[in-house]
Amino acid sequence: MAVAKHYDLIVIGGGPGGYVGAIRAAQLGLKTACIERDRLGGVCLNWGCIPSKALLHNAELYREAISHGDEWGFSFEKVKVDWKKIIGRSRGITDKITGGVGFLLKKNKIDHISGHARITSGKSAHGPCTIEVRKPTGDYYHGEGGDVTETLTADRIIIATGAAPIELPFAPCDGKTIISSYDAMNLPKQPKSMLVVGSGAIGMEFAYFYNAFGTKVTVVEMIDRILPVEDEEISKLALKSFKKQGINFHTGCTVSAIESVKGGAKVSISSVMDKSKTEQIECDVVLVAIGVRARFDGLFDDRLGITIEKNHIHTDFRSAEEPSYQTSVPGIYAIGDVIGPPWLAHVASEEAVACVERIAGHHTLGVDYAAFPGCTYCNPQIASIGMTERAVKEKGIDYQVGTYQFKSHGKAIAIGAMEGMVKILTSKPYGEILGAHIIGEDATELIAEISLAIRLEATAEDIISTVHAHPTMHEAIHEAVLATENRAIHQ
Repeated sequence: MAVAKHYDLIVIGGGPGGYVGAIRAAQLGLKTACIERDRLGGVCLNWGCIPSKALLHNAELYREAISHGDEWGFSFEKVKVDWKKIIGRSRGITDKITGGVGFLLKKNKIDHISGHARITSGKSAHGPCTIEVRKPTGDYYHGEGGDVTETLTADRIIIATGAAPIELPFAPCDGKTIISSYDAMNLPKQPKSMLVVGSGAIGMEFAYFYNAFGTKVTVVEMIDRILPVEDEEISKLALKSFKKQGINFHTGCTVSAIESVKGGAKVSISSVMDKSKTEQIECDVVLVAIGVRARFDGLFDDRLGITIEKNHIHTDFRSAEEPSYQTSVPGIYAIGDVIGPPWLAHVASEEAVACVERIAGHHTLGVDYAAFPGCTYCNPQIASIGMTERAVKEKGIDYQVGTYQFKSHGKAIAIGAMEGMVKILTSKPYGEILGAHIIGEDATELIAEISLAIRLEATAEDIISTVHAHPTMHEAIHEAVLATENRAIHQ
């Protein structure tokens, strides 16, 4: 019988948590392998963050051309959309980037093992952790694994298998009429109408994309406003903007039934406050974007006894001041979406680095969960960090608010992007930055300044005294912070 190949560390999952953790481990001198059952890059690089941004960029160009061409002195007559090329460009970008991940693993002398991992034991006095590598079965999100192709051992294992979309219990996705974000990324034909269930970042990005190209889009959201995690003032501005673009909204409503009809679906929605208020909407496609669940199908031997909490793998990241990301089984760690919210690629990457460095005995500052940015990449863009105004009030903090509208901003006027605002929350009396909320042009880039400021414990005065180049969108940050002290110049 062949001796199992042994590693210092095996990372399961090749997404932005897994491959980043594997590379950092290799940099620290650990003999490392990365097991991925599908394409390197995970959901983010294959079916999420990156390809969706390629689609959204196409939508922005098309919408700008047909909406503002005459204003800018351009004439776009009979603009044609080649749907196959739009989708193809997105897939091509994915191929390039996932190939780049493979290059990085090879460059860092990390063994890339293709297959479905099944952990059969943790570390004990009797030996190291063991993993069976099996032939993948099922689809991208599901599958228990088939025949065993090899067995590996490791001193430690990091699980970074990510998350998969949640389906409606009464209407599972079929990939054609009822679809997930995975399917929405790759529809062979543009639907004439679409109903989106859920108005979080994923739901709104696809609602914007399809609406921009002429699909009739309706969004159904259970709570009384869209983008539930954002500051309420930002949510209201976003709703106003997307309605102006032609997207229909039903807030405070739930989907109670989906019936397949010829050429599409008939969706029954009802009011959360009054179930007797119902309505039926017909559409070609229903996109379900109600959240994600941890993905660990077939990952654990039944005897392993790993603790699962609220459908996610339990670790110490919520309870320890400096979490190790250790699971309930010795030698096995977990990071990223599989351990629960926040479900963000950049958080997974930071957790991976912190986990690996602590495994290697290095001191690390770790992840500041109170100060990670969240971004929605539709147009207008939305970005935020820190506390919302509601959260500040609930904590009883004495605070100040500074807002600055893009309609009076020089750079925004010059580029025709006057829709939006920056909102900054600071504490009294010292000007600690509690939160920032931005909607409009370059919001997802502008938020980085506040991310750094919070990380460095900068105050309002620190940002005020920082010279911002003119003319730039970043001056809007400066003005909003000035406004927290009633010192705004340009409004």
